[in-house]
Parts: sequence; C-alpha cells; structure tokens
Amino acid sequence: MARILIVDDEDNMRRILSVILKEDGHAVTEASGAQKALNLISSMPFDLVITDQKMADGDGLSIIAACHESDPTLPVVLLTAFATVELAVEAMRQGAFDFITKPFVPEVVRAAARRGNERAQLLRENARLREEVSRFGISDDILGIGPSILELKENISRVAPTNATVLIMGETGSGKELVARAIHRGSTRNDHPFVAVNCAAFQETLLESQLFGHERGSFTGADRTRQGLFESAHRGTLFLDEAGEMSLPLQAKLLRVLMDGQILRVGSTTARKVDVRVIAATHRDLMKMVKSGTFREDLFYRLAVVPLLIPPLRERDEDLPLLIEHISVRVARDLKMAQRRFSPDALAKLRRYDFPGNVRELHNLIERAYILSKNEEIKPTDLLLLSGEVNAAESTGNESDSFQSWIESFPDSIDLRKILEMAEREMVIRALNSANGVQAEAARRLSLSRSDIAYKVKKYGLD
Repeated sequence: MARILIVDDEDNMRRILSVILKEDGHAVTEASGAQKALNLISSMPFDLVITDQKMADGDGLSIIAACHESDPTLPVVLLTAFATVELAVEAMRQGAFDFITKPFVPEVVRAAARRGNERAQLLRENARLREEVSRFGISDDILGIGPSILELKENISRVAPTNATVLIMGETGSGKELVARAIHRGSTRNDHPFVAVNCAAFQETLLESQLFGHERGSFTGADRTRQGLFESAHRGTLFLDEAGEMSLPLQAKLLRVLMDGQILRVGSTTARKVDVRVIAATHRDLMKMVKSGTFREDLFYRLAVVPLLIPPLRERDEDLPLLIEHISVRVARDLKMAQRRFSPDALAKLRRYDFPGNVRELHNLIERAYILSKNEEIKPTDLLLLSGEVNAAESTGNESDSFQSWIESFPDSIDLRKILEMAEREMVIRALNSANGVQAEAARRLSLSRSDIAYKVKKYGLD
C-alpha cells in the first residue's frame, strides 16, 4: 500500500482518481490546488504524487520541483488534457516519473501508481544502504541490506584499519575482490598500490616469478630482471585470489614472506624487505585441504587471522531487488540504452533461481536481457538462464522446443556477433569455474588449445 497525494482543482477528477487508487488499497490524500499541495508535501510523507498540469493557482511542473526539493526519491505523475511533445519533454526533464493524458484508462493510472511506488521503495532502500556505507566507510559496490551483508560490512570496517592478514571465503562470482578492495580503501595503505593476482591462472614456476620476481638468466626466457608483485605492492596491499590453488612448495615460500617480510627473487640469493599487507581469497574449503595434506596448516592460520565469509546470492533474497536495480542502471548506462523495468513475473523467476555464478551471473543475465529483449519491460521469457534450466519454470521439458521459442522471441534486428561473443564468454567462464580456474583443464573441457583459452581469457577480461 502506498501513500498517494492527488492534486487537481477539479473535484470530479480527484474523486475518480481517489476511487481507482483506493480500490487497490492505497491511502489517498486529496489537494484541491497547487498551494494546498505544496503545504501537504512539506508537512507529510508520501510515496507518490499524481498532479494535474493546469490549475487555477499553479501548475504541475511547480509541484514536481517542490517534491524533488522535499524528497528526491518521491516520484511524480503528471496529468494533462493538453498533451504536447514539448510539455512531455519538459516534464521528463524536470524529473516527472510518468506522463498521462486525459481522458485516461483506469488501468493506466493503477499501473503508474504501482510502478511509481516500487521505484520509490527501491530508491529509498538504496539511500538507506548508502547511509550504511557512509557509516561503515566502505565501498558502495558491496550492496545489500540483509543481516549477513550488514555483518560483513561491519567486519570489513573493523579489520580495514589494521594490518591483519584477511582470508575471504566465498563461492565463485560472489564478490571476493570487491571485499578485498573495500578493505584496502578503508586502510591506512589506501594511498599505495592494490595489486591483485589470480593464483589459478599461472603454472607453479610462473606464479613464483609473478609473486617474487626473477633475475636475468634464472630460467629459460628470463632475458631481463623483473620485479615481482610483492615488490610492486610495497606499502600497499597484495590480493591473492584463489590462494588454495598454490602448490605446497610455493605455499612454504609464501609462509616465509608472511613470517619475516622478506622475498627472494627467483635466481637470487639476496633477500629484499617488503612491507605488504596480504589478503587471500578462495572458493575452496581450506580446512578440508589441510586435512588431506594439500594445504599447509601453518599457512592457513597465518592467512586466516581474520576470516570473512561472503554469503552466496541464493541466501540473500532480501538483497536481490536492490542488486537488480543497481546492475540495471549500470548495464543501461554501459549499453547506452534506456533503463528497463522488470515485470513481477520476471522478478519472481529470478527469486526462484539458485544463481550458481552468484552476482557475476546476475550481471550477465541482466545484460543479456537488455540486449536480446524487444520489450520495454523485462519479462520472464527475456531471462535466458545459461547455468542450469532453460527459461526456468517456463521450460516445457523439450529442450529443442524451448530453444526454438527463444529464437523466435528475438527482435527483428540483432547483433549476431555480440550474441555469439556473449555465449562464448559464458561458456569460457563456466569451464574455468568447473576447472577451478586452471586454464589447461578448461581448455580440455572446451576442446581448445592452451593458447586459444589464454587468448579468450584476455579478450573477455577474465581474471
């Protein structure tokens, strides 16, 4: 139920609108003119304002300005019997949420009220979240209002100012690097480098060289001396993503650095002092690896001084609308497209989905829907779920029929190259995830060469 203010100097029009909206359960307040409306707006909270454009003591554009000055999240629907393109453009420029011409169909008013209220609630949730972000002093990239995310952000705010080593645990795509960057930004090292490396992306010898550097001639192809990432991150933060993929010998060398703060370049006998805060992340259960002998127990306790667990998206139902709104704004901006609403059925479909790829998969799903949909509103059929079912609950069980109906839903004009690239990127991500980031294994699963998979990883900007 929304609190709605109706502004119109025609008594019959106010009564008609009031009856329509009260039938949907809304609480309606009436104002017989612009001046009375301005007094109400300054003294009472509303979720939506519906105002006539031409009134004896003012106009709808002045109501829009007053609403936005009082509450920037308050949507305003403008009614007019004298619709012109110029007025519509000016109303939208002033910040009107919707524009309805008289005479109107009652269902149009109902739909506008419903959308306006949903929009107001999302914007207010976003504002509350920003207040939480400001209070905790962390990045607004970590979105969520649920208890698990609020606890995570509070723990980030506590550990960030310290030099403690942090172990971030969470499923693939849950945002481990975002958390690491938030810790760095909240630390006293934030004026110095944040350096990230995916330990699963390199073979053992190459990873050692990446981390510690090497001397010229120390191995085949080492034609010059190279500084390692520990030295590059001096006085800053080094983020070791997928730290569970390191070999046991390399784990021992990392442990030595954590204990005495000195690194030894490959091929060198001279130790170099470094001042680096280490943040590690993994999607693996490191305690199980310790028990199986594939991860050093002493290194585990050195890394997990402060363990942080990121909850998977399927356990964050209360955060889903906010994430969808935030990602939708970004996708629309990046694709230079108008922002689209998600129908209630589309939102219900997303709520039923498990999201094995977490927030990263949600982003890809929304981007796909924007590109392929020909509807102004995102519908369930626009949501092609690659990581599991086809069209979720709408699937008939006949995969061929489902795929054919998906093809038939395409718009008249599409960018086939873009679609194929999106599909290829998704399959590469899935192969890398299932191979725990090991490119050689991902290449085998996709029947590609190692050079092919390396090229595609670079092409699509995959860490």
